Amino acid sequence: MTTERQDNALVEVERVQTGVRLEKRMLKVLKAIAEQKDMTLGDLLEGIVLHAFEGKAPFSPQTLKEIEQFKSLYGMTLKASDSHHLKERKR
Repeated sequence: MTTERQDNALVEVERVQTGVRLEKRMLKVLKAIAEQKDMTLGDLLEGIVLHAFEGKAPFSPQTLKEIEQFKSLYGMTLKASDSHHLKERKR
């Protein structure tokens, strides 16, 4: 007996509301990509995380080009190497 799903089978999940804080420009880029892909921000984040958990790239080359355009538009200059060096600005 196999436990593999068919490619198009839906998987039922339980979602919870969360209060996650993100860098402002990063959030703008994520929202723009979600809007462009006609999906919710939550769906986009879930997809990114599921890909990352399997060591897979979450975005196609075309989407990466679009992300670069949105990063430029919103002034986002952060890189992966910055991830452990972020400090929140005092208000």
